[in-house]
Amino acid sequence: MVFEIYQIVLIAAVFIWSGFVRSGLGFGGALFTIPFLLLIHNDPLYFLPIISLHLLFFAALTLMQSRRNEARMSGSTDVDAPRVNWPFVRFALAIMILPKIAGVIGLIVLPADLMNTIIFLMIAAYSVTYILGRPLKSNSRWLDVLFLVIGAYVSGTSLIGGPLVIAVALRHIKISEFRHTLFVLWAVLVSIKLIAFVWAEVSLNVLAAFWLLPFAGIGHLIGQRFHEQLLRQDTTQFYRVIGGVLLVTAGTGLYQVSV
Repeated sequence: MVFEIYQIVLIAAVFIWSGFVRSGLGFGGALFTIPFLLLIHNDPLYFLPIISLHLLFFAALTLMQSRRNEARMSGSTDVDAPRVNWPFVRFALAIMILPKIAGVIGLIVLPADLMNTIIFLMIAAYSVTYILGRPLKSNSRWLDVLFLVIGAYVSGTSLIGGPLVIAVALRHIKISEFRHTLFVLWAVLVSIKLIAFVWAEVSLNVLAAFWLLPFAGIGHLIGQRFHEQLLRQDTTQFYRVIGGVLLVTAGTGLYQVSV
């Protein structure tokens, strides 16, 4: 794939943003970047393998950090030390595996324009919940299952099922466990997607992922500092601003697909 210079610069900037969001919030590395990438190059099957490889890399780093923290805090009374909530990981994966596989199959076999339309519609729906300050919430076991099934399928098609999974995670895990637990969950789900890509002979764009990794790394480091503040501050206004940007981007993308 050959890009113009301005496209390369824009893609690099978006991957800095991707690393920042993924590290700072614990989710959204795809949700908050895919719409911008699709405006630069209208092919989700080009960017999703790259984002998936990056997520695996940074998830591994986060998991190693979690294990060091657990070892360091062993015997400590600090119950808010970052840890992985393994019971939630097992619970979520038991529900999500099959719909995740179905979503990946849909991504591979459905036309690109249809997939782009689905992605932009989902992002528009998410953005409205952020703008209104009313993110998705689960308050029962059956909603947990429903959100995880839909989130898994959407994640399989486009990696943007995060808000649905977050709605369930917030009911079961402490905020201090949030990022580490979700990184582990995303790593397993993304591994399924990458295996499916290899099976379907979809290029993983490893070289592009390698060259974009430093840009995502810059964002990751900035996001780590932001994450510490996120645990202590109200981020409602942040989500509203991002929601507005996503809504405009999704609208632009839908117009681009329709013309």
